Amino acid sequence: MRPDRFNIRVYALILDRQEKNILISDERVAGLEFSKFPGGGLEFGEGVMDCIHREAIEELGQEIEVKNHFYTTDFFQRSAFRDRDQLISIYYLAQLKENPKFEVSERSFDFSSENDGEQSFRWHSINESLKETLRWPVDKVVAEKLCSKKNLNSEGD
Repeated sequence: MRPDRFNIRVYALILDRQEKNILISDERVAGLEFSKFPGGGLEFGEGVMDCIHREAIEELGQEIEVKNHFYTTDFFQRSAFRDRDQLISIYYLAQLKENPKFEVSERSFDFSSENDGEQSFRWHSINESLKETLRWPVDKVVAEKLCSKKNLNSEGD
């Protein structure tokens, strides 16, 4: 089936203060577990900056400071959840405005219960293993780009 609509996703590449680690979201949705960057879908009537700030409040419970645009999908990618959707993903480098108010785990998929819809967060080193940690194809491209950047606060692609 050929996609007949766009699904625009906006993600925050949240770096620690030393820019050595990046925040990963481990999630369980409909029985499927995956690791990704924090963020989500653009809603109608919303700009991408509105979306990234809303997603930070919804997922993290706190505000972020958006630094620079980092990457926008430049190849065709079908949604893993909806065959009709073509994904366009937009990534921004960001930092937390203050220390995390949410729980950060030392291990992956550290859910508090067995219910679907769970989410947990952890820091991951910006290194070659980051690509293998992430599930989605566009996130893997972003991981490669992160690992190849010397100065993450310079203007993105």
